[in-house]
Amino acid sequence: MELFSTYQRESRKTWGVIDVNHPIVYPTLGLVNEAGEVAGKIKKIFRDKGGAIGDADREALKYELGDVLWYLTQICTELGLTLEDVAAANIEKLFSRLERGQIRGEGDER
Repeated sequence: MELFSTYQRESRKTWGVIDVNHPIVYPTLGLVNEAGEVAGKIKKIFRDKGGAIGDADREALKYELGDVLWYLTQICTELGLTLEDVAAANIEKLFSRLERGQIRGEGDER
């Protein structure tokens, strides 16, 4: 289809190499990958098992979530944050939204 070849050629004009030689890149990509693995397992539980989470599923998810935690921890360390800093800030944000009736919706600044 010519549309895609045109798109590929034209979109390339907006592309540029970005130097990613930084220690935060690997754990960020790892976090996204592992979160995708968690999502994939959950998807299959709903697709194949009607949403019934069995012991084996729970165990598999525990290991994947551990991987998510590992990568999250590495990102926090690289940023000079503790997991306690992140958790406390998140609870503060969520309760502020709850008190203002903004717990649902979209956007970071609600």
